[in-house]
Amino acid sequence: MRMYGDLKVFSGSSNIPLTEKITIDLGLSMGQAEIKRFADGEIRVKIKENVRGCDVFIVQSTHPPAENILELLLMIDAMKRASAGRITAVIPYFGYSRQDWKDEPRVPISAKLMADLFAKAGADRVMTVDLHSEQIQGFFDIPVDHLFAAPVIIDHYHRMDLSNFILLAPDVGAVKRTRGLAKRMGNLPIAIIDKRRPRPNVAEVMNIIGDIKDRDVIIYDDMIDTGGTMVNAAQAALDLGARSVYCCGVHPLFSGNARERFDSVEITEIVVTDTINLPEDRRPQKLKILSISDLLAEAIKRVHRSESISSLFREA
Repeated sequence: MRMYGDLKVFSGSSNIPLTEKITIDLGLSMGQAEIKRFADGEIRVKIKENVRGCDVFIVQSTHPPAENILELLLMIDAMKRASAGRITAVIPYFGYSRQDWKDEPRVPISAKLMADLFAKAGADRVMTVDLHSEQIQGFFDIPVDHLFAAPVIIDHYHRMDLSNFILLAPDVGAVKRTRGLAKRMGNLPIAIIDKRRPRPNVAEVMNIIGDIKDRDVIIYDDMIDTGGTMVNAAQAALDLGARSVYCCGVHPLFSGNARERFDSVEITEIVVTDTINLPEDRRPQKLKILSISDLLAEAIKRVHRSESISSLFREA
């Protein structure tokens, strides 16, 4: 088994607060890197400490703007050229993951391109959280540690009396994810939204399969973008007699007027994680952010020690 040098954790600029929490959990100082812009806007990266032979982890979510992706690629290249022993790209939110197959002619498979870019830049492995589609793991020619935020979310809800709760899948594609969460929350029942999507980012709720009348409903999805899907589902649940509605997503994109949409519906609570550093002006009133820093710190520690990651989920 190959042994690597000191563990070092660096951060891109997309989510510095999360990286700071991870390093505190690990008892480390965050690695010193300088990210600046040339006058014309080009990104300039400089690693300001010795990483030769070290086990390096770079934390960077790759949501828009596209500079987040380029920044990560440049940091990986800088680490490789500085003779780092191993480079792991820690990507809490893996951007461009929604285009993972050719759903119509003459379109890219963007998720595959991202996988190729990170490997080509010099990453030895990737660690990510709740991929939009699990098949994306197969796009990589390097090891991928696919983590799930479910333990953090379950811990939050287990502080409540769940006897009257039901989980609602916002579409058929989310049924497997919702059923898995429901099972780990004590075999809670589930219901399913049957919807039609006329065009991207526009969802129309048609029907709810399952009895939600007088129940407390949790709507669960991997990401919240414009909020259309989740808000429509929440309103439909309330219209059909749900006692209360809780919304839960792992990745808080909150694009466009998502904040206003959520604030317009009587939602009890909106729970997300800090895979994306969401600006204050895009946060709905009832938003609660859970941190996945403990989860990522433990996974980083285990990878560094060549210990099992799968056992982390069994223990959770």
